[in-house]
Amino acid sequence: MIVQAVRSTLFYLLFFVQTIVWAIVVGLMTRLTPDRQDIGWRIALFWDATTLFLLRWVAGVRSQVTGMENIPEGGCIIASKHMSDWDIYAILPRVEKPAFIAKKELLDIPLFGWAARWLHTISVDRKRGRNAFPLMLEEAREKLSQGCRIVIFPEGTRKAPLEEPAYRSGLARMYIELGVPVVPVALTSGLYWGRNSLVLWPGTARAKFLPAISAGLDQDTFQQVLEETIERETNAMILEDARKGLSRPITPRLRSRLDALEQAAAHQA
Repeated sequence: MIVQAVRSTLFYLLFFVQTIVWAIVVGLMTRLTPDRQDIGWRIALFWDATTLFLLRWVAGVRSQVTGMENIPEGGCIIASKHMSDWDIYAILPRVEKPAFIAKKELLDIPLFGWAARWLHTISVDRKRGRNAFPLMLEEAREKLSQGCRIVIFPEGTRKAPLEEPAYRSGLARMYIELGVPVVPVALTSGLYWGRNSLVLWPGTARAKFLPAISAGLDQDTFQQVLEETIERETNAMILEDARKGLSRPITPRLRSRLDALEQAAAHQA
């Protein structure tokens, strides 16, 4: 525990230092060389690769991403389960020209926010209430027309592993309005880099791009298919990792949910 706490502290220190440096560099580029987005993207990919490198060699968290062949050609939406900051670093380099959807508060941060907007991030201003969705939708349409793929976390926030899902309706509305396929993403990252966790736990965080949900379903059917697809695969992946053994402490809450998954799997066998 002490050794891993030291490793985690060192990771966070190196991670924040490099993030601040690159945010300053790219943030200034948005003002001084606004036409050089190509260099901005190279820096973003380098920052992403460096973060995954630090996770692996400092904190002991490996990364595995599969299923990229399920990402269709052309415009689409990537809809991912969200457990950890790792999810961003896993998805960003695998999706050509991604446009992440993020809270406006993040994009209002000087330098960091300038860089995020410059690199196609779509803002959601929740303070606008009902007006927030039309504005986000308009921006999403613009990004799709520029060849981007929209990346969204449909629960809106990070969730601990095996917590009750809480999918919002915004993605389903986007699916209807934009008329593009949606690629679900299942993952296990919360087992190793938990939300609000100061300690990272060694192991292999995994993400899997699942077969795309074609356009054309009604809103309620899409919502059901999306949630069932992501939750079923995420639960199966978490159970697989737990069976192999986890280095992290297992809380009574997580243990009870793992036991419930084991019982459900036994009944299906």
